[in-house]
Amino acid sequence: MRKTIPDFEKMKEIGEKISMLTAYDYPSAQLVEEAAVDIILVGDSLGMVVLGYESTVPVTMEEMLHHTKAVRRGAPQTFIVADMPFMSYATVDLAILNAGRLIKEGGADAVKLEGGVDIEPIVKTLTRAGIPVVGHIGLTPQTATQLGGFKVQGRDLESATRLVKDGSAIERAGAFMIVLEAIPRQVAAQISQELKIPTIGIGAGAECDGQVLVFHDILGLFKRFTPKFVKQYAELRAASVLAIKQYGEEVKSNLFPSDEHTFGLSDEVIQKLYGDK
Repeated sequence: MRKTIPDFEKMKEIGEKISMLTAYDYPSAQLVEEAAVDIILVGDSLGMVVLGYESTVPVTMEEMLHHTKAVRRGAPQTFIVADMPFMSYATVDLAILNAGRLIKEGGADAVKLEGGVDIEPIVKTLTRAGIPVVGHIGLTPQTATQLGGFKVQGRDLESATRLVKDGSAIERAGAFMIVLEAIPRQVAAQISQELKIPTIGIGAGAECDGQVLVFHDILGLFKRFTPKFVKQYAELRAASVLAIKQYGEEVKSNLFPSDEHTFGLSDEVIQKLYGDK
């Protein structure tokens, strides 16, 4: 059964960890739902791991809608959060329009926005409109260039203090959950302790109320890079390449298809079809 926002609140209250994993299409969503993960995130990371972009910045609303719809079809009983792509919430009006589309057309249960104090008014407007919001602070990939690249955030007093304030602002605006990415575990622990809403860590330590990773990372399917905070649970890329290579070799050597993979006709039908030829 699909979990609800009150379920996640209760999980934080009793200390039960929340599991979240990305999925970007129908088959991966089926796998995640079958594995009983609490939340699926249709992340704009699909731009890098599925569409081959250099970053998440080029991802469009139409692409997010396309993938969110597929994930919903694959995981009808799982709570789904969809990322708002870069520039889709630059203004309040844009945010309302695009978030509404992800909920109404995409079938998402909630949307996720990157930013802290700066997006408090937008989060507040969305939640007042009845759109559930997940925040995202720390390393925010959409604005990674402004942060000096994909680096750990909050390592000095000033930036750590700013992160705590960002978390409070997002909660105050009405978000029901917040992602903490690539920040020192001590900072994440402080934020998790101060906030009443659940925190979901990615490279933020075990003190968060839950964790999220990328589907392709934990299965060893993404080759370009592997962040330090990723634990790889399988190496499916090498196994996939081996299987595909074997297929190609069997086609070349005429080993595939064999009789067991081939359809045939009865002798009677062959006789009628070809006669004595």
